[in-house]
Amino acid sequence: QVQLVESGGGLVQAGGSLRLSCAASGSIFSINNMNWYRQAPGKQRELVATVTRGGNIAYTDSVKGRFTISRENAKNTVYLQMKSLKPEDTAVYYCAADIQSRLHWGQGTQVTVSP
Repeated sequence: QVQLVESGGGLVQAGGSLRLSCAASGSIFSINNMNWYRQAPGKQRELVATVTRGGNIAYTDSVKGRFTISRENAKNTVYLQMKSLKPEDTAVYYCAADIQSRLHWGQGTQVTVSP
């Protein structure tokens, strides 16, 4: 069984920074894409950033230049460094990983950015 555990969310003022982490554990042979999603109240879940096993990266336009996704394959861990946070970044952030051709989700971590 595979488990993803996120950490690092919290309350921060606009312009501040936070770093999210997500560690995968369990019966893991390989992890392909690792992703960060977010869901704000009343909105659909959106893909924020993706990193492939080979290190290719993509971001949604609204976070380009402010967020950085990275991963440590040896630790089965993905990170999301968030800078210059805005109130509109407030959401529950979820990591999701393609493990053995199945998408596994973390439980989510709340990020709240105050004006």
